[in-house]
Amino acid sequence: MRIELVMTLKRQETKILAELHSSKEPVLITEHGQPSAYLVDVKDYEFMQQRIKILEGIARGEQAIKNGNTFSNQEAKEKMNKWLK
Repeated sequence: MRIELVMTLKRQETKILAELHSSKEPVLITEHGQPSAYLVDVKDYEFMQQRIKILEGIARGEQAIKNGNTFSNQEAKEKMNKWLK
């Protein structure tokens, strides 16, 4: 991962963005020596957001199982048939 100062980003934004798009490597932007933000390619960001949604769905399913909020196979089929009509 590349690390750039916020001042460098301000001065060389076109170059940094071009390198970001070609390498797909995130850029960590720092201010006063501290991490401030990540600069990532749009497609990579959207891909990460989609993965997060999938993982959140899996986590909700695992929590439902722990809480006993499950259906038998037959109950699930009946609910799906009603829902799909």
